[in-house]
Amino acid sequence: MKPLSAYDITPDLGFLSPYPMDEVELPEEFDAILGTADMLSGLMTSGRLRTFIDQLPEMNMDEWLPELHDAEIRMLMVRYSFLVQAYVWGEKEAAKVLPRNIAIPYCKLAEKIGQYPLLPYTSYTLDNWCKIDPSEDVSLENISTIQNFFGGVDENWFILVHVEIEAKAGKALAEIPWIIKAISEKDMPRIVEGLKTVKEAWEAVNPVFDRMPEQCDPYIYYHRVRPYIHGWKGNPALPDGLIYEGVDKYKGEPQAFRGQTGSQSSIVPSMDAFLGIEHEDDPLKDYLDELHEYRPPAHRAFIEDVRAESKLRDFVTTSANPELTGLYNDIVTAVEAFRTRHLEYAASYIHKQAKDADGNPTDIGTGGTPFMKYLKKHRDESGKHLIK
Repeated sequence: MKPLSAYDITPDLGFLSPYPMDEVELPEEFDAILGTADMLSGLMTSGRLRTFIDQLPEMNMDEWLPELHDAEIRMLMVRYSFLVQAYVWGEKEAAKVLPRNIAIPYCKLAEKIGQYPLLPYTSYTLDNWCKIDPSEDVSLENISTIQNFFGGVDENWFILVHVEIEAKAGKALAEIPWIIKAISEKDMPRIVEGLKTVKEAWEAVNPVFDRMPEQCDPYIYYHRVRPYIHGWKGNPALPDGLIYEGVDKYKGEPQAFRGQTGSQSSIVPSMDAFLGIEHEDDPLKDYLDELHEYRPPAHRAFIEDVRAESKLRDFVTTSANPELTGLYNDIVTAVEAFRTRHLEYAASYIHKQAKDADGNPTDIGTGGTPFMKYLKKHRDESGKHLIK
């Protein structure tokens, strides 16, 4: 495998941005964009959000992108992403057309970083945080969001729980290439040491996920957080998709893209690839396979390289080493527990809220696909990979 840095991963932060995003300064020419993004909550409350976004300048990204640092490009993507989502969903009726003054620069930004032109998990979570005290670790007690829609504890907490999970997973991700190398060299002590580190990381991840209900209420999430992260594929409010005005490559045709979701996180797919966990074909698997293309290119490459090179499951099975088998099973059980908690949250934060809201139970997730029974199926498939 390549060096960890080639996959945009660090042991302390995992897939999170390695930059202190709150210290990123953009050229003053972008002040109107940043100022509008800073005022987003008030503009959305006014009910006239589109009036103000329509007045923003059309920035020439062909001119700016060669001059901007990676951290600056990420920050612009965060700001534009929220403006785009707010423009589409921030008034009573969904916008069918994204005006050229934000559509053209936004599509240039998305193309530059190798992602689709709508709010990705990268801009919602991975690049959308900072430490309160730079000398302390990433934890829910020491992080804040940079950009949000309406703001408030529920919206911020939802994002920040994901941020700490990403950070806690960093040590596990960093060990994977070393374990793969140790397996090729049949270095048993190093394999055991690495698996212990992966297990310890998961013992830190799952308690963070358990904290979601502390400050993110299911009702508030469903009605005040979730509506603004939807995409325009499989969404009845935009049955044909969204027109990106003035973007040449789309030729005026509506485009349908999947919405932002925690399923765009690369942690669990990386672990499935590492552990050799496979899922039978079903609508959720098809959806998750599609979401793979919504990840940053470097993160996609990590998952693909791990899947191609990890021989962990076969090695553990043939070694018949009780300690190795126990560690492998402990990690599989931790991933299964994570999926169990995800299933429970899907039920309480989406399924129950949708049923109470309109009298009709729904199995449709933010990406526009059935999820309840398939989340359970994928959880159960994880457990089936325990080695007896």
